[in-house]
Amino acid sequence: MNNYFNLQEGEEQKEKVLANIKGSLVFSGANVWILACAIMIASVGLNVNSTAVVIGAMLISPLMAPIVGAGFALAMFDFHLLRKSLKNLLISTLVGLIVSFLYFLLTPFKEAQSEILARTSPNIYDVLIAFFGGLVGVIAVTRVEKGNPIPGVAIATALMPPLCTAGYGLATGNLTYFGGALFLYAINCVFICIATYFIAKFLKYPAVGFVDQKREKRVRNWITIITIAMIVPSVFFAYQFIQQQRFQEMVTDYVQKEFESKGNTVVYQKTNYSSPGAPRTIELAFLNRKFTSKQIEEENNKLRNLGLPNTKLIIRQDSAFLADASAKKIANNEIDNDRTKLISDLNASVEKYTFRTENLYKEASSIFPELLSVSVAKQEVFSKTDSTKLIPVAFYETEKAMSKPNEETLRKWLKAKLKVDTIEIYRRP
Repeated sequence: MNNYFNLQEGEEQKEKVLANIKGSLVFSGANVWILACAIMIASVGLNVNSTAVVIGAMLISPLMAPIVGAGFALAMFDFHLLRKSLKNLLISTLVGLIVSFLYFLLTPFKEAQSEILARTSPNIYDVLIAFFGGLVGVIAVTRVEKGNPIPGVAIATALMPPLCTAGYGLATGNLTYFGGALFLYAINCVFICIATYFIAKFLKYPAVGFVDQKREKRVRNWITIITIAMIVPSVFFAYQFIQQQRFQEMVTDYVQKEFESKGNTVVYQKTNYSSPGAPRTIELAFLNRKFTSKQIEEENNKLRNLGLPNTKLIIRQDSAFLADASAKKIANNEIDNDRTKLISDLNASVEKYTFRTENLYKEASSIFPELLSVSVAKQEVFSKTDSTKLIPVAFYETEKAMSKPNEETLRKWLKAKLKVDTIEIYRRP
């Protein structure tokens, strides 16, 4: 068994390992340009939600060198090397934040994609990844044959994405994202460094000069304090993560058993899991089922009995929303072909009787300040000849009746806004 787990076998000479580490700590010229380019690539990858691009940025990033250097410095009590490593880590971190901040400040597309959101809530699992990834990295560094672990370590420990996400949080003013991403970056740095410290101690890298027991104890105490400071909040975040996953599983099970298994097609589903004590919500929209207020209340009571307390069910039933959600389902091939016609008919019906009225009231009230509300629709008119026609109709609310000239001006404005030839206009009492 000793032969299988013997780390001394295949070990590189300690002088060569230390020379390589000190040589990689030179952070100027090419290394700065490589880091800036890697940060830019990672930022673009996060922005367009491309995992492959983010992985590519991790592979070319030189961020691990000062962290590994700090781990060796602590193990050898080489405080000159430690200062140099921490200085270079600080510089590289600032470069990363500045480049990513500028990119996300200038890019027109600032929506937080899943690749960004994944780096805003660190937990104990990230601690484990950083620690064991750091172990693999430092073991590979100390080998004669370096092998292929280094690219995998760069991807697994993921130093670059959280740093870019912190830059995103700064650029968008979202301090929650900034704090969460920076904490994840700190976890990765600290536990890669601690893993390096343990391996360097295990391989008996010699101390630089005489070290008294008091100083050695102080270093161990600081490592313990920093480890606890990182682990405690990580455990709390992991607990929250597990609770949220359980909530999502229970919601999925509830929707499947109560609705989908009974032939109801869900065209929209959104869950909001807030912090403990705050209300949670489940938003649903159905293709071909309507609910009364009493039925919605009954479903909310059912949630409490199913182990989902403090959760509110919201059912979206407005036609325009249903048409939009159904269209997205069709685009994503999430609804079978048998129901496509029904959805198309719904879309046609919505288009037939409604107008696209984005900002209608805002624009109208800027011209007619007395307006309290305005609504428009297409009214179906039946006649003796059994033929039907659609007439655009508008209703408006004011405290006092509009003068005839003002009402006529409103009519003309609505005709131009809605692109119709004629429109009936009435004041709602």
